[in-house]
Amino acid sequence: MTVDAQPSARPGSRGTAVAGVLLLGAAVAVATGVYAKVHEPAGKPLFDLGFSGTLPMKAWLTTAAVVLALVQLTSALWMWGRLPGAGAAPGWIGPLHRWSGTTAFVLTLPVAFTCIWSLGFATGEPRVVAHGIAGCAFYGAYAAKMLSLRVRGMPAWALPVLGSLVLSSLVALWLTASLWFFTQSGIPHV
Repeated sequence: MTVDAQPSARPGSRGTAVAGVLLLGAAVAVATGVYAKVHEPAGKPLFDLGFSGTLPMKAWLTTAAVVLALVQLTSALWMWGRLPGAGAAPGWIGPLHRWSGTTAFVLTLPVAFTCIWSLGFATGEPRVVAHGIAGCAFYGAYAAKMLSLRVRGMPAWALPVLGSLVLSSLVALWLTASLWFFTQSGIPHV
């Protein structure tokens, strides 16, 4: 199966559609970073959702989101006939793709809220700066990807590229925070 752009798109409208989606994504990323930087951080945890602390909560929720994002990648490859040896995707793959993505996104929300509200956009060390940039990029890429699903005239390459940006930025978030946490403290009990 090949992915084709919508046939009703006029020449030139693809560029406009792509530019609009990318600009919106960039605006979300920049607005998230600016708010996190200018807002006065609370400096204390707001909640831990039943985990042993805020850091374990953030590490485990982000880990779960990355696992679900890998389900997203696998299901997308299967849906589009790009999963070697898998054959045609069964009917349940589409709903699995949508729900795994939705769940992954929802799992990131308490993490982002805690990071932004409690800590702000810190610039003290390179790992923390990279983490903040990856977080802003994740929400910008996610906004662009979701919008690209609804905007007419998007080229066929846009959705896989935006999905890859979402996954890459989420993995970068995990590497700069969750992996760091697990290696610094050992894998803690939930």
